[in-house]
Amino acid sequence: MLVLSRKKGESIVIADNIILNVISVDGENVKIGITAPRDIEIYRKEILDAIQQSNQDAVMDLSKLKDEVKKLNRGNNGS
Repeated sequence: MLVLSRKKGESIVIADNIILNVISVDGENVKIGITAPRDIEIYRKEILDAIQQSNQDAVMDLSKLKDEVKKLNRGNNGS
């Protein structure tokens, strides 16, 4: 991890097309402005974690659904 110190009004540039601007600092809160191409998705970390967990849960549910379909098919074939 790269750690940089920045003051209000200063910026960080990532890959020539993403700019992070320090808008304000208020105690433990830092307000950051992000300028990036529209095709780059930007999420707060906790939101990204929730999305990934939701996707993982959906995959698990799909596996359970497939198992239930298999059980039903076995039941129908045996009668």
